[in-house]
Amino acid sequence: MFPARKIALPGDTAIKAGDLIGFCGYSWLSALINIATYAVPFYGISHVGIMATSPSPDGKLRLFESTTLDGEVPCEIRNQPINGTQAHTLDASVQRYRGAVYHYPLYRSLYPQEDERLTGFLVDLLGLPYDEMGAFRSAGVGLSWIESLLRPQNLTSIFCSELCAAAYHVVGLYATDNVSRWNPNRLCRRLRLHHILGKPRRLK
Repeated sequence: MFPARKIALPGDTAIKAGDLIGFCGYSWLSALINIATYAVPFYGISHVGIMATSPSPDGKLRLFESTTLDGEVPCEIRNQPINGTQAHTLDASVQRYRGAVYHYPLYRSLYPQEDERLTGFLVDLLGLPYDEMGAFRSAGVGLSWIESLLRPQNLTSIFCSELCAAAYHVVGLYATDNVSRWNPNRLCRRLRLHHILGKPRRLK
């Protein structure tokens, strides 16, 4: 399904704002996340981030994600380490990550107003803490799936796929009544099913 293909990331014109980046870790924690989200361990997506344009005057693409994995690496926009929502260059994130990385292209380029809205939304969320309990609820482990259906979304803290689902909802790319329900595998599968995301290619 995913061809093992490495590409030169800096200046890669195939990667654009609104694209998702999926991560498949080689750790047992990533394997457990995949089992909980009905995917194959060491093969499915255990983490996801979204590409967006940095605020002016920089204007470069950054990977926006909510994670605790880069807690010691300063966010490139806030200039401080964050356990939660942060932004980094894609090539640096890929090089640090212990596992496979996939590029899920958005089916079209964003319009200028969509690009602005996406950047503004994601920058406003920088620094929010990582929502470990929300990530657990979204996985569908036991009764947590039912709880995620009944529990309203809450963006005072945020996990990775919740961030991406919220960004797509705000921009108007995919409407959802509760962004807190989506785990990485379920979100990418649904967006591919609706042809919002194209076939992934392997970056690492």
